[in-house]
Amino acid sequence: MAVLPILRFGNPILRQKSKRISSIDGSIQKLIDDMIETMRDANGAGLAAPQIGKLLRVIVIGLPGEEPFALINPQIMKKSGEREVVEGCLCFPGYRGKMKRAVSITAKGRDRHGKEVRLKAEDLLAQTLEHEIDHLHGVLYIDHLQGEDSLYRIHQGETP
Repeated sequence: MAVLPILRFGNPILRQKSKRISSIDGSIQKLIDDMIETMRDANGAGLAAPQIGKLLRVIVIGLPGEEPFALINPQIMKKSGEREVVEGCLCFPGYRGKMKRAVSITAKGRDRHGKEVRLKAEDLLAQTLEHEIDHLHGVLYIDHLQGEDSLYRIHQGETP
């Protein structure tokens, strides 16, 4: 496994759409392992392949105290409710923003073994899934900000 460099805001790859994965081979397994290692090293809750320069529909999520997992070709099937959240991104170190996200979502995709999975998620997991799946469409969290004053700088040492 390897810790990979995370692209920063302004890199044009972050605004491009990712390609569907048709076959889950050894290169995808290595990508998932490297993404999990990179996410952990950066103290993130999730990471999408475009954030490390790979335009592939792969995300990894590792919420505090839970085993990290990967979703391949994920899609949000249903959203319900709306809540205001504060969000950050590994591509925007040192910043947070206020925005609206769904209270709960239903998502589907394939796990790292190719098995189809369906997730019903609420709160932080729902927020993280929305955030990472947005990356696969070239959408960044700043695109959801409620206004210019919704983005603010945080102090060093705070996690993303």
